[in-house]
Amino acid sequence: MATVLAANAVSVTGNALTLIGVPWFALETTGSPGKAGFVAFCAALPVVVSAIVGGPVIDRIGRRRISVTSDLVCGLALAAIPLLHGAGLLRFWTLCALMAVTGLFHAPGETARYVLVPDLAQRAGTPLARAASLYDAVSRGARMTGAALAGVLVALIGAETVLLLDAVSFGLSALLVLAGLRGVPSAEPQRNPAPFSLAGYRAELREGYAFVLRSRLLLGVVLMVMVTNGLNQGWSSVLLPVHARQNLEGSAALGLLVAVFGGSALLGALLYGAVGHRLPRRAVFTVGFLLCGAPPYVVAAFTDTTAPLLATMAAAGLGAGVLNPILATVAYERVPDELRSRVSGVTTAGVLLTTPLGGLAAGQLIEWAGLATALLALGAVYLLATLAPAVFPSWREMDHPADGLADDLVAGAGASEAGPGDGPGDAAAGAGLSSSGSAPPAPAPGPSGTTPRR
Repeated sequence: MATVLAANAVSVTGNALTLIGVPWFALETTGSPGKAGFVAFCAALPVVVSAIVGGPVIDRIGRRRISVTSDLVCGLALAAIPLLHGAGLLRFWTLCALMAVTGLFHAPGETARYVLVPDLAQRAGTPLARAASLYDAVSRGARMTGAALAGVLVALIGAETVLLLDAVSFGLSALLVLAGLRGVPSAEPQRNPAPFSLAGYRAELREGYAFVLRSRLLLGVVLMVMVTNGLNQGWSSVLLPVHARQNLEGSAALGLLVAVFGGSALLGALLYGAVGHRLPRRAVFTVGFLLCGAPPYVVAAFTDTTAPLLATMAAAGLGAGVLNPILATVAYERVPDELRSRVSGVTTAGVLLTTPLGGLAAGQLIEWAGLATALLALGAVYLLATLAPAVFPSWREMDHPADGLADDLVAGAGASEAGPGDGPGDAAAGAGLSSSGSAPPAPAPGPSGTTPRR
């Protein structure tokens, strides 16, 4: 468990460097919010593609191997950006292509680590809700540290050098996983897997989709977080960087805002880990999302100073901190281990479906209507989305542990979705529900994260 937490902390710290460095680099080199939004689109679209098709692959190759390969490829792609720019060879399309590579490989690696949590928690004798909170708290702490560091470093040494440091962090994460998870059975490739066939692969994908469609709560979560993650992508990759560049104190203010949000979210996650099992999940989840959703957009639209937005981000972070532990616990309770990779692929793809459009839409909306109008319009959509848990009855299931429900859903999925001639499915990774909330998501995971992850 300690190895996964450490590797994820290093990786998320690097992600925070990317989340500050890449948008700033794009704005500095192009001067266009629209082009910065297109870079975000290129980074986010491959994440959805890899999530849709990657679930059945993770266990066949091995969670440890997937995590290591993912980090190494992402590190090389990020290092190439400043190296090519320094040599005068970087073009806009090259930047987009390199960010697309990071997006394609980032999600499988994060999913591979995330889905190891239940097994590692059991081996360590840690309650699942506490392990989920600890995983999220460590991620948020790393995001806070990385964002604060990135804001200062961009101002001192430039976005290009920050991207090189990010590449180094991915390499360190790969080494930790390579050495620390050696010999852990659940991290190794599947033993004696069925021969690969397209029919069997399609059957495995169908099992994941059938499971989610038969769970009203999981389906509701996916639909809600799909909307909010798209808005979060626009906020983190375009709206907040443009606001910081135009109205605040530049990259230092941007790093401070993200760090304060991350620190408050860390506190919220730790508090939930300590007392969360005593509280009604649905009520806490609803209040948390209302706090972290629309308020930062509205405050940013009406102020050109840092202090009011800083206070809002602190309050929003507290609300955001409770979201992923609740989502992770709900998913872990409902999804059996043999379906986790497939269900994780489906939920991850679902909650990230709008992220490619988030940055693109935010950039175009700014150029068409102005920053303040874009902030208010997207903030209104966010408010409507976060009312879903209070309005729809299926969310009441969140307060009831799903004893026996997973087995019923698995049986139903197998009965209705496996077609003639479909081969047996392989076991895979985890149910990746996480909300990124108002914090910058991973390029392109969470909520840092997974996961809906925040």
